[in-house]
Amino acid sequence: MVKLVNQTKFATKIKEKKLLLFTATEVRALFGLSKATATKLLHRYAKQVFIIRLKRGLYALPDALPPDIYIANKLYSPSYISLEFALAYHGIIPEIVYEITSVTTKATRRFEIKTLGKVFSYRKIKKAAYTGYGVQKSQGVSFYIADAEKAFVDANYLRLLSKQKPISRFRKEKFNRAKVIQYAELFGNPKLISIIKTTLK
Repeated sequence: MVKLVNQTKFATKIKEKKLLLFTATEVRALFGLSKATATKLLHRYAKQVFIIRLKRGLYALPDALPPDIYIANKLYSPSYISLEFALAYHGIIPEIVYEITSVTTKATRRFEIKTLGKVFSYRKIKKAAYTGYGVQKSQGVSFYIADAEKAFVDANYLRLLSKQKPISRFRKEKFNRAKVIQYAELFGNPKLISIIKTTLK
């Protein structure tokens, strides 16, 4: 029978290495385990809720969880926080947004992590429009998030595709109008540009 790493040693080493999120490959390297043993260990720890399984192959310690926005970037990449969550973060819309919304150049995806009670969603946009984001910090970790202007354009573009109405309640005085239009032009969609110009009047 293979002897598994005990919980105290496991948690101590993960924290020492500052692994906010970790993979089976990292666990194997850290403890000198075989692939089968590492898989067995992680499966057992996840079942005991000693660790949280965020998705297949990606884990975190419950008492050392990084911010949701950091998890969002790492859960599905390339991606950056955008849409309604970013608009609320920047104080552009009055609503509280619970779903952590991002955009990606990959397929649209949604992750519901029941142990965290969180939903992380990712909407696909074209590569030419995958820009307009920067690095910010929260609780000592860095994450990618859209500028307020880009989050607004991303949201309205996806609303247009799904035949929803444009965002109507927002603080337009916080926007750089030229920047918003510039971002809208990246999508190469005349209707979107028209909608953006109308909403900014």
